[in-house]
Amino acid sequence: MPVVSAARYGKDNVRVYKVHRDEASGTHTVTEMTVCCLLEGEIETSYTVADNSVVVATDSIKNTIYIKAKEHPVNPPELFASFLGQHFLDTYKHISAANINIVVKRWTRMVIDGKEHPHSFYRDGEDTRNVEARITRQGIDITSGIAGLLVLKSTGSAFHGFIRDEFTTLPETWDRILSTEVDANWKWSTFPSLSAVQQKVLQFDKAWEDARKITMKTFAEESSPSVQHTMYKMCEQILEAAPETTSVSYALPNKHYFEIDLSWHKGLKNTGKDAEVYAPQSGPNGLIKCEVSRS
Repeated sequence: MPVVSAARYGKDNVRVYKVHRDEASGTHTVTEMTVCCLLEGEIETSYTVADNSVVVATDSIKNTIYIKAKEHPVNPPELFASFLGQHFLDTYKHISAANINIVVKRWTRMVIDGKEHPHSFYRDGEDTRNVEARITRQGIDITSGIAGLLVLKSTGSAFHGFIRDEFTTLPETWDRILSTEVDANWKWSTFPSLSAVQQKVLQFDKAWEDARKITMKTFAEESSPSVQHTMYKMCEQILEAAPETTSVSYALPNKHYFEIDLSWHKGLKNTGKDAEVYAPQSGPNGLIKCEVSRS
């Protein structure tokens, strides 16, 4: 007999913007995020016999996200995800898990005539701060991350010594353009309760700032022998900077820039040391992934 072996449902793509107004200084702080909330629990009958009495309507989930954003701080997003998920467990006894995903967009304060403007902002990049949280009655599991951080360096990268056989056409190189779109995540040790998350709240912003700095500094400064080695060094440093994390992972797609041979036009040199004009590629592309955990 068929049985429901796994099920979750909820509301996705809930866009939230919150402004905090400091009346004393007149300074505003803004946060824009997209929230997904999926619930699990004793909900099988809603699938098998159309019993909607166990369903928290997805529209109610959406409304709850807005209400909790009003009632609680939305920063850091790890804390807000924990508040939100805990609400569903406390309110609905048949719900056993809340899965919360949050994507925070960048809004950076403008500096006008050398002074930070109190209420004007600009988007200085498309990278996002991401959080995945799973809140259960056994504890809270949180993974923090960076996504969509597009980086490029015009030298300082090599790739040689790889397997060469009858399938190989790629030439070895000791100097190439390296570009990628960073997707990095770090997983925290399980928090036993919401209060435990609250007690450690300061570590989340620091870890995100450290991870972003480590990623860019390592990318820029290392004479990279391969993407694999560079991403491993990034993971090592984040584990050291955030001692309460258990693992760090990266996914780095190659953004290829190929030399264009222009010798057909009057002997114009544009390869090797003479290369200046390149053709950006959309695909196919390499994709390198790595997860580094504490031993």
